[in-house]
Amino acid sequence: MRKESIPDVPPSDGKGVQLALDAWGRLILSTPDGRRLVGVDPVRAFPITDPGGWVSFCDADGREVFRLRSPDGLEPASRRVLDEELARREFLPLIRRIVRVSGEATPVDWDVETDRGPTTFTLDSEDDIRKLGPNRLLITDSRKLRYQVADARALDGHSRRLLDRFL
Repeated sequence: MRKESIPDVPPSDGKGVQLALDAWGRLILSTPDGRRLVGVDPVRAFPITDPGGWVSFCDADGREVFRLRSPDGLEPASRRVLDEELARREFLPLIRRIVRVSGEATPVDWDVETDRGPTTFTLDSEDDIRKLGPNRLLITDSRKLRYQVADARALDGHSRRLLDRFL
């Protein structure tokens, strides 16, 4: 079996890279060296720790075919296409308010308000709340969906009191 690998091309800074959608909604990546890759999927290399950094473009089999060091070098139209495609792929709701927690000990049900609307999820263990810095949190529910608290200090007092019980 022949092993496919990424072309021997250095990572791009975004200059000369163009992104567009075709009539079927597939992402088209045009590279500075003239390649035209249709149907690629953008994937953040470090979606939580460095969301503005590296983006990998993968083919239909999940193989990396192009690397972008940062989307900052893209032209505005290509950047918009990339941001829309990444938003469609990624699901990491931002918790804005904790309305209710069902009890003191896990597992507990949480009613929260997120940037994508209200929802309820079950927290199996206190270990499912991970600190990503002094005030940023990542919460993983029983279905393995992830929620983010960008800054616990910015939550209202009621939400902070509920959250403090699990930290």
